[in-house]
Amino acid sequence: MNVQNNSYTFLYSSVLVIIVATLLALAATALKPAQERNVEIEKKQNILSSVRISSTRENVQQLYDQYISDSYTLNSKGEKTEGVDPFTVNLREELKKPREKRNLPVFECTVHDSLFMVIPVYGKGLWGPIWGYISLVKDKSSRTDSAIFIPYRKIYGAIFDHKGETPGLGAEINQPFFQLPFRDKTIFNDQGQFISINVVKGGADLSSLNEVDAISGGTITSKGVQAMLDTCLTSYQTYFKSYNK
Repeated sequence: MNVQNNSYTFLYSSVLVIIVATLLALAATALKPAQERNVEIEKKQNILSSVRISSTRENVQQLYDQYISDSYTLNSKGEKTEGVDPFTVNLREELKKPREKRNLPVFECTVHDSLFMVIPVYGKGLWGPIWGYISLVKDKSSRTDSAIFIPYRKIYGAIFDHKGETPGLGAEINQPFFQLPFRDKTIFNDQGQFISINVVKGGADLSSLNEVDAISGGTITSKGVQAMLDTCLTSYQTYFKSYNK
């Protein structure tokens, strides 16, 4: 009798597990298109935000099509690559590859008569991944001084986000007070050397063209942003210098 009861219990449990697993699999399959759509919308909103264009779920596609004039991937030599969709590139996986094998996404934006280049960035904070987008505005001036002319050297906008940084501290990288100071900073000096952006604990030099303040109490995450920018933007420096479109 006990054997029969045990067999019945085992069979009942097995059937129940199979049913639940099937329902969960069906639910995940059904929800996947909506989840992918949400990721796409958020990504397009972030790209637009980096060039100071606000969007909603309802108008993001229209604005994206209106302002993003081109997109492509580069190799480490600054050459365009074929057959790779820049929008679907997983930067986290690309950064695991040797630099010469990475696909580097670029999104070009045109707003009125100004040209921008949007670059995705990805790195590590205190507790998990951090990421964002940096836009650079094309210098339209005719430089006559001794400085080396680099078309894309000045930051126009910056958007950062995180997965699990400490609320009130490192999590503040997604707040305007941290992001706005990146505007008008430069990632090359007048000698054409790549200098990226320094995130300074204790206060940035107000006269510096490549320093911003770190978050008080969020030094590790702030330095993670600095490392993220240095790692990601340095891969593009050859292209920034040679761009002549």
